[in-house]
Amino acid sequence: MIDMEHRPCRFPLLLLLSLLTLQACSTKFQPLPGFETTSQFGEQVRTFTNDFGVRIHVNAPASDKLARHNDVTLVFYGLPNGNTIEQTVGRKIKEGDDWHFDIQHIGAQTRFLRNVITNESLVVAYLENDLKSWPAWRKKHGDQEIPKILASVTKLFGGSVKKTILTGHSGGGSLTFGYLNTVETIPRDIHRIGFLDSNYAYETSLHRDKLIQWLKDSEQHSLLIFAYHDDVALLNGKTFVSASGGTWGRSHLMRKDFESEFSFREDTMDEIKTWSARNNRLRFFLKENPEKKIYHTVQVERNGFIHLVLAGTPHENIGYQYFGSRAYTNHIGD
Repeated sequence: MIDMEHRPCRFPLLLLLSLLTLQACSTKFQPLPGFETTSQFGEQVRTFTNDFGVRIHVNAPASDKLARHNDVTLVFYGLPNGNTIEQTVGRKIKEGDDWHFDIQHIGAQTRFLRNVITNESLVVAYLENDLKSWPAWRKKHGDQEIPKILASVTKLFGGSVKKTILTGHSGGGSLTFGYLNTVETIPRDIHRIGFLDSNYAYETSLHRDKLIQWLKDSEQHSLLIFAYHDDVALLNGKTFVSASGGTWGRSHLMRKDFESEFSFREDTMDEIKTWSARNNRLRFFLKENPEKKIYHTVQVERNGFIHLVLAGTPHENIGYQYFGSRAYTNHIGD
């Protein structure tokens, strides 16, 4: 006869373990509040518009990759003049599509980066405004609301955001300079600032000292500038930017401004001249232009965003090359 009083009670223990396992799984894979999941890549996305006509699209990794304990690197990407968020994200071109869908592919470049950067979660926030121009938006609204706009995205991730990257293409660089105008010192958690042919608004009196001090504040801070020789480029047989007003001129001004504080090393490869300082944390990538072509968006399309994030890290030029063929083709969405 079995002594039921002394028989081990396994069922409650198994039930408890099952409940704990279910709870752990549901916590790990729980989507971000207010986000939707895309069907193709399982990414978490959220789009909203604020009172100042700024439309923001946030793209985060799939919920099973965005573990709660992972540190988040948040990229703010200021859109180029005239482009929509959808065009900037990019997709496979179909018959009748606008050509703008195939010139930046920040979405696919982000997916490439997520396969490379595995110890943190890369989130990209695309910022578009109702005027389709950040210089025009700043002229209308000023700069004081920009920190609040960025903070509205950061708070979506609680205290998980450990690094912030400020960047953008073309007129999108104006958003970064607008932000810099509002702060006395650049916050330490801004890990990287990059200008993808977008430093038109740089002014020595407004930005030089802030950027230099920020670079000196931490060995983790990086400033990267991408430009091409645009004042010789021809559109319908004519030049269209001045020697000082284009990104080529602005970039040379910036380098001259920083030479008093930093010692640069110069290298040239495949018509790309690179000036580097501060252990490759301050770098200028300047494309020569003997054929007088327009490389304004090509710099982004040909792995520019990838290089902006990876330059100066152990992953630089592994599996891709700046101004090489597209390394992200397999990551382009439909």
